[in-house]
Amino acid sequence: MFELIFVLVFLATLVMTGVTFVTVTLAILVSFAVMFMLGMVGIVLNLLPYIVAFLIAIWLYKRLIAPAS
Repeated sequence: MFELIFVLVFLATLVMTGVTFVTVTLAILVSFAVMFMLGMVGIVLNLLPYIVAFLIAIWLYKRLIAPAS
């Protein structure tokens, strides 16, 4: 799926800028940046349950254990 998105972003950038060496390089860089951002969003979504569990554990610790000490 990511490969298809990469190709579509690459082709869309080429359509907007024209086909020269500079614009092909620009299209590769733009496609890489978009894929990097989508990858970061995917990683955050994969880690979201663990982040929520960690935050709940911290909240419970502060609420139940920390006042006793």
